[in-house]
Amino acid sequence: MSDASTSSPTTVRDATIALLRRLGMTTVFGNPGSTELRFLKDWPEDFRYVMGLHEGPVVAMADAYAQLSGNAALVNLHSAGGVGNAMGAIFTAFRNYAPLVIIAGQQTRAMLPSDPFLYAEDATLLPRPYVKWSVEPARARDVPAAIARAYTIAMERPYGPTFVSVPEDDWDCEASPAPERRVIDDPVPDEPVIEQLLAAIAASRAPALVVGSGVDRDGAAAGVVRLAEALDAAVWASALTSRCGFPEDHRLFRGALPRVRSGVVESLHGHDLVLVLGAPVFNYHIHHAGPFIGDGTTVFQVTDDPRLASGAVVGTSIVAALEPTIRALLPRVTGRPPVRTARLRPRIEERTEITIEQLLDVLAVELPPDAIVVEEAPSTHTVLHDLLPLQPGRYLTAASGSLGFGLPAAAGAALASPGRRVVALIGDGSSYYGLPGLWTAVRHALPITYVIVDNAGYGAMRSFARLHGSERSPDFSIPGVDFCALASAFGLPSRRVGASSDLVAALREGFGQAGPALVDVAVDSDARNLF
Repeated sequence: MSDASTSSPTTVRDATIALLRRLGMTTVFGNPGSTELRFLKDWPEDFRYVMGLHEGPVVAMADAYAQLSGNAALVNLHSAGGVGNAMGAIFTAFRNYAPLVIIAGQQTRAMLPSDPFLYAEDATLLPRPYVKWSVEPARARDVPAAIARAYTIAMERPYGPTFVSVPEDDWDCEASPAPERRVIDDPVPDEPVIEQLLAAIAASRAPALVVGSGVDRDGAAAGVVRLAEALDAAVWASALTSRCGFPEDHRLFRGALPRVRSGVVESLHGHDLVLVLGAPVFNYHIHHAGPFIGDGTTVFQVTDDPRLASGAVVGTSIVAALEPTIRALLPRVTGRPPVRTARLRPRIEERTEITIEQLLDVLAVELPPDAIVVEEAPSTHTVLHDLLPLQPGRYLTAASGSLGFGLPAAAGAALASPGRRVVALIGDGSSYYGLPGLWTAVRHALPITYVIVDNAGYGAMRSFARLHGSERSPDFSIPGVDFCALASAFGLPSRRVGASSDLVAALREGFGQAGPALVDVAVDSDARNLF
């Protein structure tokens, strides 16, 4: 047996692979280039490399995978150009609180003083401010420790992406294994804070809950249901929430808050206590003057993001994890008799031409059991939560408002949830930002049904133009795109449907495919009021 003096030295690559294996990060998402090849050589058999055809979709896939798996995902990008291509998706991952470790290649260290081809100048600054931490280690031997620290920071509350730039020759240099370490993260408010919140709850006659993505992210939805039922409280989804924190077919659910200040005040009128859980206070899209909340209403917020707490426009904010906080409250909350009844489900007028309302209404019935909905269809947002009851753990969308997340994110969701159907509800305008994601879905035979909400243009922009009273805006229509031809080019079966009488059959056909499929649904293209 050989001793230490004759054994092969541990390289940076060896130490990194061992670290990633220990952290459960054996699925890697990437769009590689020459500066990453030394990391990728002799790829381990127990690792899975999920390749995308563009860096933006690659990050979106990893984003969804990390959110649903509950562990940080590793992203492999190519130097400055690749990071630049991915910046919109990195911004979305930051807003989604997706724990990512992004590793980007850098040119050989000996070449850096001469500004070589593919050189990333000030590599650590490029992804900021939309990463939590960014580093290019000073020495090759420090790379494994830097990646270990990047993982720890990504998994600290509030979760989010981190970035490590690695010169390409570092991977073959000697390094020591990264030491094992743990960070225990379970922050619960101090007892006086819990007592203050309990006193506000006890004094309330008509409480309401506003539930955001932080609830689902923290696995606290079941506790929030118990709290809402104990209080017989009306429950609202936070405006533009990127995950579902409360079952929307529950009798206490009242819909999504509007994204304009006056609408929030009107919706919460009559509630003397509003408890905001894992959400901003409040999320607005269009400015409107006036009060942030009605007279006589007290607001408490519980969030694990200090930025949301410091940016809250009204009320008392508590920075803490959602699940342990709810767990601490529940045994000490006095139950109230159930009085509230379920709101009436809107009746949808049947028309020959498919409307967005009809599409959502049919999806609510036909959606496969336990399906995950990945959505990026802005024109649906005013009625989405009314007509398609979403469920905790089964809904993802982009928190950033930047397009390009939904179509590729469906692949990440499917990879993180083997055996479950993913339904990607994507606007036609949104889909163009992420079309390379179709290739990845086909390559891995993922069970995804892409439902294209096809109003032949940027419907949200039409709505904005109407909102601003513009009579001569540019033409926001996108006519003549053949989604079935695009699907065929990538190898997906597809069907276009334009009559409401054919909608159910088309969706069932798409849901029945073993692998990916696309259903192009031509919907009414009239501009909608999104506010």
